[in-house]
Amino acid sequence: MKSTSIIQIFIQNTWVNAAEIIDLGNGKCRFDYCSDYIYGNHLLPVSLAMPVGFYDVQYLPTEGGAPETLDHRIPPFLYDLVPQGAGRKFLSNLLHLADSDGVELTLLKAGAFNPIGALRINTAVEFYTQLSSQVSGGQYDFSRGVELQEIQLKSEKFLYELSVHGMLASGTTGVQGAAPKYLLSKDKKGLWHPDMGLPDEEVLEHWLLKLPRGRSHDDLLVLRNEAAYLRVAKVCGIRVYAEPIFVNDMLFVRRFDRVVTDDAVNRLHQESLASLAGHRGFGIKTSHNELLMAMRQYVNHPLQETVEYLKRDALNQALRNTDNHARNTAVQRNLDGTVSLTPLFDFAPMYKDPEMIPRAVHWKDQQGNVKTDWLDIFNTLELPQYELEYCAKEMLVFADVISNLHEVCLNCGVDKSVVDECSLSINKVANSLYTLADFNRV
Repeated sequence: MKSTSIIQIFIQNTWVNAAEIIDLGNGKCRFDYCSDYIYGNHLLPVSLAMPVGFYDVQYLPTEGGAPETLDHRIPPFLYDLVPQGAGRKFLSNLLHLADSDGVELTLLKAGAFNPIGALRINTAVEFYTQLSSQVSGGQYDFSRGVELQEIQLKSEKFLYELSVHGMLASGTTGVQGAAPKYLLSKDKKGLWHPDMGLPDEEVLEHWLLKLPRGRSHDDLLVLRNEAAYLRVAKVCGIRVYAEPIFVNDMLFVRRFDRVVTDDAVNRLHQESLASLAGHRGFGIKTSHNELLMAMRQYVNHPLQETVEYLKRDALNQALRNTDNHARNTAVQRNLDGTVSLTPLFDFAPMYKDPEMIPRAVHWKDQQGNVKTDWLDIFNTLELPQYELEYCAKEMLVFADVISNLHEVCLNCGVDKSVVDECSLSINKVANSLYTLADFNRV
């Protein structure tokens, strides 16, 4: 039997029914905007790549005269809302679901009740509401809020109740990634709550609490240095939001998809470059070239955002942040309606991660050959000549920034062992950027 879920979008302090997903089974669905939304006063799409309109009949591209077939694949943007990592495991166990490819729609319909961004799924909200009524009270009274010190003590019982007694309101399923994460809100009295446990009118700030992926020395090192890495990025001129706090092996990061004003909590639409490039699923094979061109189609200032993108990758290379998959970079729709890259996130010395995470996205030429030298990289960029020249000049200046990273990192609190281990990559990237002085492609 077909079932329908509604994608809701947050507009002017109200959740509005925007689009529907009809579950056809076997991981297939039909997507379309609601007619009331199409003919109403709303112009905001649920995906930047899917303007408001009719999508109920979409066909897959064909070759060689093959017959057309209906496209019943899950739209790319919905994968941004599917729980992953610790959240996916938590939800799969709760649903008694054998986790495998093809269960994304089921996870979405139950877990997307409070995702990052400005969207949610009505069936997931219903799922959350039903389960929250079944949970008995615990040692911690989250309805009244808890002191920061109680969170910092982080007993196993506290973390369990944060996930279960808060009935996923802590956002365990709302944030993608392998490490345990919790969405928290701080009220105007300074007390902390699971995010969905605090009404908007009582919220002062929204936070993301990150724990280490494991308990090894390197797991703790990676998390500890993420705060310092973000300080480094800010000094280097990269777009960074509020400074994170690291205490007792816990990282508190201010959320940038929520903006609290005097009269409302504004939820900013956020969408990964994987979605903008039309990629479905996870572990996507793509290139920086493809993601960059996808981003440029939707941001308001393509040249400015291109320079930001290039600088971020140079910094990732220099400081060996290997976790650069296609969902680790996103754009957001700001309060003024403009679209830009979000502030930097998931920036850490991931080369130290015990799971040995490889660099997933590379610069490639038209033949698919990987390019690592910056002069070669610029020769793969399909940009107007004046933009190429402008970007080359900007990156040549950024070479000085990279060359000074040793001192900057130490001043920002990066572990000396990490700085020492990044020394060769820092020098290599700086020297490679300096070769852009010879760039003159016509």
